[in-house]
Amino acid sequence: MSGDVRQYKKQSDALWMNHVTCGTAAKKLRAIPADSIDCVVTSPPYFQQRDYGEKSQIGNEKTPLEYVDSIVKIFAEVQRVLKPSGTCWLNLGDKYRRGNLMGMPWRVALELMDHQWLLRNEIVWHKPNAMPSSAKSRLTVDHETIFFLVKSADYFYDADAIREPHVTFSDQSKMKGGRSHFGKRGGTPEKGKNSGSSNMHDARWDQAFHPQGRNKRTVWSIPLSKFRDAHFAVFPPALVETCIKAGCPKDGVVLDPFCGSGTTLLVAKSLNRNYAGIDCSKEYCKMSRRRLKEADQTTQL
Repeated sequence: MSGDVRQYKKQSDALWMNHVTCGTAAKKLRAIPADSIDCVVTSPPYFQQRDYGEKSQIGNEKTPLEYVDSIVKIFAEVQRVLKPSGTCWLNLGDKYRRGNLMGMPWRVALELMDHQWLLRNEIVWHKPNAMPSSAKSRLTVDHETIFFLVKSADYFYDADAIREPHVTFSDQSKMKGGRSHFGKRGGTPEKGKNSGSSNMHDARWDQAFHPQGRNKRTVWSIPLSKFRDAHFAVFPPALVETCIKAGCPKDGVVLDPFCGSGTTLLVAKSLNRNYAGIDCSKEYCKMSRRRLKEADQTTQL
């Protein structure tokens, strides 16, 4: 790369890298060069859920098909700016209309798959502090969906960074016999799934169970978060942290094209990743910038 090209790239990066850009995602994503982003963590406005007071906002479409089309068009730009090794974590909520659950997250996911996105996981975000429901003819919804998407089969993923504590042989174990099996030759007498595992039956537990914990499961129980300037619950930092640790290399770049109050950007910054935020609301852009500035001041103290 020549000196002139490097200088141009540095100037170009300065326009969006570690900045909050105010405007529509569809337009502002065009300023980001192709293959520049390592990880996307985002939660677009849900279909007909909330009015943010912006004419250009996503979510005010008249029909589900129009909403899905809007998301897919924006994610064509997200796909362009994402590196081949990049990961994308998309949170979407559902919607009831005339008593019918509309399946909006999966409508979007299936269309994205038709546009060359690879769906690696559906993650259930369980909200233990979900708002009570007045519904008397159906169950109370206490979860949302997160889709783990990639643009190529060769992507960055750090399983060790998000491992969970082992449950087997702990007080929480549901296995018959519980902890009495631990470390004993022939200690797993079941004739089912473990019958052919020499690692377990010969008491080679270190090989059967990773020392850093078990592989992360697809149900994440994480409470909703709130802070003084937001009028409603915001993206929980713990949820964003899991996505970034697993899907973004150190010193990588995290993008949130619907950054809202800036939680994704703050978490990226705290994990020593670069960030890029976009939002169409001037109020929320100001909020994000203020929170990032306050984080800088706190770090300097």
